[in-house]
Order: sequence, then C-alpha cells, then structure tokens
Amino acid sequence: MKPWPLMTLAAPVLLGAGSDMPKLGKPIACTLGKDCAIQNYTDLDPGPAASDFRCGSRTYDGHNGTDFRLHSMDQQRRGVAVLAAADGKVLRVRDGVPDVSVKEAGRSEAVAQAMCGNGLVIEHEGGLETQYCHMAKGSIAVRPGQQVKAGERIGLVGLSGNTEYPHLHMTVRKDGKVVDPFAYGAAAGQCGGGRSLWSAASGLTGAYRPGEVLLTGFATGPVTIASAREHGEAQQPAPDKGAAALVAFVQAMGLKAGDVQRLIVTGPDGSVLADNRAKPLESDKAEWLIFTGRKRPATGWQAGRYEARYEVVRGGKPLVSERFSVTL
Repeated sequence: MKPWPLMTLAAPVLLGAGSDMPKLGKPIACTLGKDCAIQNYTDLDPGPAASDFRCGSRTYDGHNGTDFRLHSMDQQRRGVAVLAAADGKVLRVRDGVPDVSVKEAGRSEAVAQAMCGNGLVIEHEGGLETQYCHMAKGSIAVRPGQQVKAGERIGLVGLSGNTEYPHLHMTVRKDGKVVDPFAYGAAAGQCGGGRSLWSAASGLTGAYRPGEVLLTGFATGPVTIASAREHGEAQQPAPDKGAAALVAFVQAMGLKAGDVQRLIVTGPDGSVLADNRAKPLESDKAEWLIFTGRKRPATGWQAGRYEARYEVVRGGKPLVSERFSVTL
C-alpha cells in the first residue's frame, strides 16, 4: 500500500473562530486521570522552541496534535477503542503497519514512510478534518467513503508508526491547516486564549495540567520505565505478606527543571518505612519515574494498609499531590 501523508509536521496556524464546525467528542474510550492521560498537546511555537496553548512545556517541537496515552501495553492488548470525534466521511485509511515500538532495532528506518502508523482521516462539516494515528494493526473498522457517527468505534489504540508507548495521536485541521482544538482562534503568543472545539460532554475543556501523574502502584522490587510501560499499575508479582520488598512507584509527566519530588511510604501504624526526597530536576522531563521502598523486616510485614504520598513542588509551591495504598 502506498504511503500517504497521514502525519505531517506543518506548523499550526491561528484562524478566526467559525460557528459552522461541529463540536468534537473525546476520540478514545478511556477516562482521563483513571486509565489514560494527555501526554502532549499541539506545539504552537512557530520556531525551533516548543509551547503548548497555555505557554507550557506539555509538547515538543513540531508536534501537530494531541496524544492520548494509555497506562500500559497490558491495557492496549485488552483493547481500547478509538472513536470518531464527530459525524463525517472517512477520506483515507492505512492499515498493515506492525505494532512495534520505534525503539526496537531498525524500526526508525522502517516507519520513515509511515510515521502515523495505521490510521485514518475523517472529513466533517465546516472544513474540519480529524486524523487518527498509531492504531492497532488489523483493527480499523471503517473504509474510505464510509459515513460515520460521532462516538462510533473506528478501530483500536495500537503501537504502530513512530511511537514507543501505546497512544492515540489526533490531529485537527481546518481547511487543510493544523489547528489546536484546545485553543482555536487564539492570537499568536496568547496563553490560554482562543476557544475549545471540544464538546462539554468530552470532559476535555478543562483537562490541561502543567504537570500530572500518569500512574502509581506498588511492586516487590525496583521499577523501570520499561516495566511501567508494559504492566502499568499491575506490576508482577503483586506485593503480598510474603513479598521480599515493598516498593511504591510513580510515573509523572510534564515535569520541569527545578521541580522537587518527594515520595513517602508509611506502614499501618503510621511509621515511615521509606522516604525519597529527590534532588531538583536538572532539566525538563516529558515523563519521569520515581520509586522508594524497603526490604521485608525480619519480623515480616505487619498486616494492614500501607500508604504512599507523592508530591511535586515547583517554584516553592505545590504542583502535584497524590496518595495511593496497598493492603497486605
């Protein structure tokens, strides 16, 4: 199948607001803050720097859409639906690209002509188009020329094309030009300006966070980015009263240079078992993993609830706070 430009790096343009365009629904069957998160927004900086619609760092240079990230490959393998964001007609479809991380040997060259991986483009009213990328091989359920309804399942989230974790990349275009659905019509350099193209029911109008937690959990030993991406919160083996160690972990997104993280684990009696006071970050981090814990005491684990508390302080002010627990 011939490659076609499912994904381009054309800089977004700022257009006047139109009233003839449909409102967009959430294009993925997941719940933000529970089993998915927005990893990256559209880059609105026209130069070599990068800036999201809030003048923050939740993007990278040339990124032309919104990335809805799943928690793990385990979740992706169970199947998460990609949904049509609005009524429209399917224009183009591509399938057959393997679901393999771009970090695997030789994959960068292999996806050079299929950066979007498996995906499709839908035409809507008012000159609007939506494009869906990195879908699972063999999952696309529509064909060119087919009419679809908002919320209709059009495929599954995958790992195809230029990606190293399972997510849906969605690009929105107006009259062929990339626009940001979170800030349509915003003036250049305006932080938080423009208007949202998302419907109220989508839950996306107030979704932006300058930094946030992707996932939390407990394990029986050190956790790596690779194991977090593979299993998410459900690290194996799961901690129990016989675990050789109890380790709390947090995977966070959108952290910046100077951010200070702290992760504390307390036992059923309230005593502190572990306390990781990390040094200030030396550079911005699109994602970051922190963990802390301790080995099983000689007397064994006390029965009860073990709690972890995670916080991020930015510029002396609390930015992120998260609590989670496990019962042994």
